[in-house]
Amino acid sequence: MARSEELSVQAGQLSLAGTLVLPDGPPPADRAGRYPNALLLPTWLPRDRNGAWDRMGHPSWYAPGPGADGLLARLAAALAQRGVASLRCDPRGCGSSAGAWEGVPLFTKIDDGRDMLAAMRSHRALDLRRTGIVGHGEGATIALAVAIGDPAVGALTLIGPSARSWRDVLRRGVAERARHGTDREHPIVTAFDRWSEDIIERAQRHEAAFELSLPGGGALQLELAGVAQAIHTPGLALATMLHRSVSLVHGAEDRWSHPDESELLAAALAESGNEPSRRIVPAAGHDLAEATDATIGELADDLAARLLPRDLPPVLVAIEGMG
Repeated sequence: MARSEELSVQAGQLSLAGTLVLPDGPPPADRAGRYPNALLLPTWLPRDRNGAWDRMGHPSWYAPGPGADGLLARLAAALAQRGVASLRCDPRGCGSSAGAWEGVPLFTKIDDGRDMLAAMRSHRALDLRRTGIVGHGEGATIALAVAIGDPAVGALTLIGPSARSWRDVLRRGVAERARHGTDREHPIVTAFDRWSEDIIERAQRHEAAFELSLPGGGALQLELAGVAQAIHTPGLALATMLHRSVSLVHGAEDRWSHPDESELLAAALAESGNEPSRRIVPAAGHDLAEATDATIGELADDLAARLLPRDLPPVLVAIEGMG
């Protein structure tokens, strides 16, 4: 069975609680005794390290539900079975991590992604030359931004990514969820959808915060810097700067980011000289909860096959030598 280590990742002035999953058994001999590895990043709204709704840190924001594994936990287990280690962390203000989720800008989340990679590179069991990132939803945008500035990241898997501005993606998602009722049982989703135009308008006016009233009482002070940053950081713009192996995955019934978004991203990546692959998972929503274990295993197979060794910048060569 896979082995898990609980980690505390220093991210700026606070700590993120994470889980490093190591495969059972030694790595192949051609990998210098180290495992290929992947950083797993969750999607929009408060999530835990498993990719599930953060009911531990924000129980009143979500309807009670089953304790099924989230997408990132399923991927971590599948990757470990294929000899790939992984790290996943509770985002700021979620699960066991410090901070307040409603006050975290997008650019800070990108910095946190870089800090998580740095923590992985300090672990002697991991191969610095074979690193990938899995980004889900908002995590896909973060994965793109991190990989652009990090030549040692060799492969990305982007699940339910957005290509256009967060403003456009949110508006379309609100309309889709209104038609289908998807996730409307959760107070925070209902509140976001109800006040989406006010959030967008005030962010574009550079207002500092918006008081988001939750159904049934209560409110949260949503800082709008992150919203403004997301509006002005579309995936399409990031894709034009990336030259890496990319797989795009979308649930056919995604009500948060329409499958057309990954089609747009694929075209932008191809125009920039990449050769992206694109997969639509039938009858699956944004979280791929409907995907079978076999499908999750195929996604893990795909990423594992693309974790090829890369040349390291001098600073990582030095770190590798110290290990």
